[in-house]
Amino acid sequence: MTAQLLPHRFLFRFAVPCLAREPLWSAHGPGLEEKYRLINLAELEPVAAPADFRAAWSPAGLAFSVQVRGKRQPPWCRGSRSEDSDGVRMWIDTRDVHNVHRAGRFCHGFLFLPTGAGSRLASAMAQGLPINRAREQPRPIRDGLLQVQAEKRADGYALQAFIPAEALTGFDPQEYPRLGFNYAIIDRELGVETFSAGPPLPYDEDPSLWATLEMVRQ
Repeated sequence: MTAQLLPHRFLFRFAVPCLAREPLWSAHGPGLEEKYRLINLAELEPVAAPADFRAAWSPAGLAFSVQVRGKRQPPWCRGSRSEDSDGVRMWIDTRDVHNVHRAGRFCHGFLFLPTGAGSRLASAMAQGLPINRAREQPRPIRDGLLQVQAEKRADGYALQAFIPAEALTGFDPQEYPRLGFNYAIIDRELGVETFSAGPPLPYDEDPSLWATLEMVRQ
């Protein structure tokens, strides 16, 4: 049998609805119900335990909820080695451009870890993630702007995140209701799960490989 060289998701361009929600974030997170669950494009290819990934938007920004299942070991996370840690990476293009291969100033990278921060490395953490080979960088994100919460589960973890509009250069749902979007859930035990095309393609730096989130009102 010939090995598959390219992910099936590379052959298609996907647009997935992302529903509006008010309020978007509270002290307990977004509390996203089942209707906010994104279609799992990873199911087009073999994935051992696809994550439950939910998303919502408002003029205030974007909120996400992720449940990672199927683990037998706790996630390995270190704030000092954040890019090597288990966790969730996201890439967002507020202009949804698919005809370029290098990120511009409207393209953003984010990293969310379920643990790894604090004196005992037990707290969740969030930070901006530089995009390799980017032609321009978005405006800097001030400390404490990104919000993240996480909870350990018997077979994994649940993570909730909020990206305020202030952290998204060019975020304007009224004028630009489509976002280029990809995520990667990276885990030393489970491997890599992406939303749109993943390895061996440069999914973490090439906006043309990202899918589209359509910000729609209910």
